[in-house]
Amino acid sequence: MFMTTSNSTNRALKERVSGEGQAQFNINDKPSSLPKAFLREMEDLLGDEYQAFLDSYRDEKTSAIRINTLKLPIESFKDLGLFNIDFERDKISWAGEGYYLSGDVNPGKNPLHDAGAYYIQEPSAMSVVGQTPISEGDRVLDLCAAPGGKSTYILSRLNHKGLLVSNEINPSRIRALGENLERFGAVNSIITNSDSSNLLTFFKGFFDKIFIDAPCSGQGMFRKDDFAIEDWSQDKVDECVAIQRQLIRDAYQMLRAGGMIIYSTCTFTRQENEAIIEDFLGDYPDANLLDMDRIWPHRDRGEGHFCARITKKVDKQGDQEAQDSDLLAFDKDSHRDSSRESAKKSKKKQGSKTKSNRKNQEYLGLYEDFATDYLIDGGLRKLLEPGLAVKEERLHYQPLDYDLRGLKVLRSGLFVGEFKKNRFEPAHSLAMALKPSDVKYTLDFANDSDEIRAYLRGESIGTGQSRGWVLVSVDGVSLGWCKESNGTLKNKYPKGLRR
Repeated sequence: MFMTTSNSTNRALKERVSGEGQAQFNINDKPSSLPKAFLREMEDLLGDEYQAFLDSYRDEKTSAIRINTLKLPIESFKDLGLFNIDFERDKISWAGEGYYLSGDVNPGKNPLHDAGAYYIQEPSAMSVVGQTPISEGDRVLDLCAAPGGKSTYILSRLNHKGLLVSNEINPSRIRALGENLERFGAVNSIITNSDSSNLLTFFKGFFDKIFIDAPCSGQGMFRKDDFAIEDWSQDKVDECVAIQRQLIRDAYQMLRAGGMIIYSTCTFTRQENEAIIEDFLGDYPDANLLDMDRIWPHRDRGEGHFCARITKKVDKQGDQEAQDSDLLAFDKDSHRDSSRESAKKSKKKQGSKTKSNRKNQEYLGLYEDFATDYLIDGGLRKLLEPGLAVKEERLHYQPLDYDLRGLKVLRSGLFVGEFKKNRFEPAHSLAMALKPSDVKYTLDFANDSDEIRAYLRGESIGTGQSRGWVLVSVDGVSLGWCKESNGTLKNKYPKGLRR
């Protein structure tokens, strides 16, 4: 994760104007703007490959998309024939769901992007999740999650099972993270805004996998972002190293015995990569390095990335940590059963339900009426049932029934809908999590149709029917709600998303 700092920006800009610290090339050549200190280290690091590395800065930046298999199979995406992709030539070797794109296409304008059918991502960044084994029941922490590239990939691998905690310490980046997770159909995720030390007080020995896309000096961004060059300095590298050292140590304490840390950066310097890992391993003898690798822009089609995978050995202490973490009762069925038993005992003591409980039961009844009328038995409806909770006239699905008071949680699970004037109104986030096969009434349009573009503008669509809530989809991928009455679909697509 590229970290910016205003002081280093001012310093780098001063150097660039004065010519200090910069390599001397033709002024129209990209390498001419690269800092000399960076180039000296790369020459030492790469040896005979140094010139090929420099030459790569004259190449166009690479772009790619990653298919969201939560929403559609890869074969179904292939059948759409979009973006002039040659699915053999353009396949990304380290990410089974990823494909390179040519520079003349803009996948962000296609309605399938609005529907969360794919994510636009720098290709080498896909390797971090793409080459990590993730099991569907895993508890996963994405420690530095914004804007959501790795979190959305993790979600598709979890397949609505297990748990993803997506944390971002920078409040200004949280919104993009939330929007991307919602568009991808997130159900089993929690978004937190915290530092690693505070997270540790809640999640010691809890996670199976922890991804650290560490704040870094961003040397891998130099080819596509001139600001990254201007922002770079040795002081910034030193600042990032201090942060990286703390992150990996806090993360290790949140890892279960046998679990895995996946540490990555988009920078090239050894200080922020191999040196961080070597220093950490020296302090933790029970840590085992599985692999450590780089993607270089002169060797592969990508801007460059570093990744190391470390496991925590299982021993008696590790077994105890795993046992302690099990006390969190993450397993939904057993935990919610025990919660219901506790609720029953509490009811017996009280002798009657409180006014609040009665109101919540009424709300749940309204939701059940909606579900009976519009949702198919099984599928997402069945998945949500055990974790539904009413709070202040809003219905949520909670993937983790655990006390997180004191932790800044911006979103927990799925916002299912809200109760208005004795009725239930489904949320847009529910539409994004549903598949057309989960509902009784759908209306599907092609991604290049006039109807889907009218829907994205917030316009009404004539149908000649009156079925109530209808899920609108694009090429079989859910996009949002409409309410059909008197032959017209009243558009419920959120105003903030319309275009």
